[in-house]
Amino acid sequence: MSKLVENENGNITIDNEVIAQFAGHAALDCFGIVGMASISVKDGLAKLLKGDNVSRGVSVTIDNEGIVINFHIIVAYGVNIKTVVNNLISTVKYQVEDYTDTSVKKINVFVEGVRVID
Repeated sequence: MSKLVENENGNITIDNEVIAQFAGHAALDCFGIVGMASISVKDGLAKLLKGDNVSRGVSVTIDNEGIVINFHIIVAYGVNIKTVVNNLISTVKYQVEDYTDTSVKKINVFVEGVRVID
């Protein structure tokens, strides 16, 4: 289901993939986030995603109550995970709500790995 915005000039439809890409890039701007993760079903390992693939680590669902975003992330070694995740949630919530003019009902964050930053 896509987000439909109605105004006096007509309708605007925002695809879930567009919201996922926007949310993914907003998350990557947060301190302590190394990247999004893709989980291999075959071996259960998390793979670091960068660039245009960030939306593969983000899933978006939209219903009448708002937007639900699920992140699969990899964090930097040595950071406080709770602080990083709280920062990610508040930053993404603000930016997505401003971008789509729709409330974000819930953001779920799954920390899939830790990486040392060079």
